[in-house]
Amino acid sequence: MRYFSLFMSRVSKVCAIVASVLLALAAVVIVWMVTTRTMGNSTSWELELSIFLMVASLFFASPYTLLTKGHVGVDLLGHYMSKSAAKQLELIATILGLCVCIFLTWICFEFAVESFLKGERTESMWGPPKWPLYATMPIGFGLTVLQYIAIISDRHTQSSAEVPYV
Repeated sequence: MRYFSLFMSRVSKVCAIVASVLLALAAVVIVWMVTTRTMGNSTSWELELSIFLMVASLFFASPYTLLTKGHVGVDLLGHYMSKSAAKQLELIATILGLCVCIFLTWICFEFAVESFLKGERTESMWGPPKWPLYATMPIGFGLTVLQYIAIISDRHTQSSAEVPYV
């Protein structure tokens, strides 16, 4: 399982790089849009594209955020507990997070497939299909699920290594 954890660590870092590039592209598109509109021109695609890029960036950054413990967490209760009880509480919170991400992966996957099958498009003049935007959700949540599994397996491996065999 250690190899899986190392693999997921690398995947999460690659996802963070992809998310950074997408966010930078969104910023470039927004700057271009402001510049173009300042000169009196108008186009219909740049705002929607930048939204698509920012949403994709959010979901692709999720596994790396989990890897680096960047998600919002409340550790006040664990601070006042014994070390072993705090570890148990952290494990329970991790398992709950895993369950939520599994559920959201499934729901978002169904949502993206339904959008693809119906051929849904945005209501703007540009009118791109919605499914690429929706597809970033189950991909991001699915990778976060795998990162949760890697974290849980790491903790299990560490705790079993601490217990001497008789």
